Order: sequence, then structure tokens, then C-alpha cells
Amino acid sequence: MMQHRSIFHRTPGKSLVGVLFTWAGLFGVATVAVTPAVRADAVAYLVNVTVRPGYNFANADEALSYGHGICDKVSQGRTYAQVMGDVKADFATSDEYQASYLITQAVNELCPALIWQLRNSAAHYRPPPPPGDG
Repeated sequence: MMQHRSIFHRTPGKSLVGVLFTWAGLFGVATVAVTPAVRADAVAYLVNVTVRPGYNFANADEALSYGHGICDKVSQGRTYAQVMGDVKADFATSDEYQASYLITQAVNELCPALIWQLRNSAAHYRPPPPPGDG
């Protein structure tokens, strides 16, 4: 009895590895091709922080300077809790949302490359209890 051997003999393990590498390569190329460029948008920041009440910046330059100061703190490794404390002290408020909004707007619009650093720092942040609770 004669056995026929295929010229295209493949070992199952090797073909699976090849397929996985091919898919990984294609997926990686697709991901890189779709990833948008990260750009700062000072106009969006100014609109978002000057229209919202509570910050009362004297002018656009002061608002931008403050926002860039937040970016500097994040880039220097200050924690989310530390930056929150600074913003709440600067604006004499205990309002978590007001402080968080300003930090988020600054990082998202003025230094978007630092978004992940800020998010990682804020991952386990818990606001302090309101005065009188405890």
C-alpha cells in the first residue's frame, strides 16, 4: 500500500504560531494607523475653564499659566491627591468636582501626553470626608 505525502506538510504548532504572529502584526499595524496624534488645544481649555463659574481668572493668560502649572506638577510626578490639594487651596474650596474639573481640563487640553500619568496617579484616589464627618 502506497502512502501519499503532501508537499505542503506542516506541523500544527508551527502553523498556529505563524497565524498568531500574522494576526498580531496586522492588528498592530491597524492600531498604529488609527491612533490619532496627541495635540494640545489651548482654546478648548480656555473655553471650558473661563465659561464655568468658580475659577475667576483675571484673563486668558492667567488661566493658561495656571493650567500649564498643573501640567508641570503632573510631569514632575506630583500625585493626583497633591495636585487636588493645591487646586482646592488656590481656589479656597473643598469642592472636589471643581478642583477635579480644572485638573482634567488642563491635562486633557494642554498636556494630553500626560493623561495616562494622571490617570494612574488618580486610580486609587479617595476624596477626604467632608468636614464634620468622621
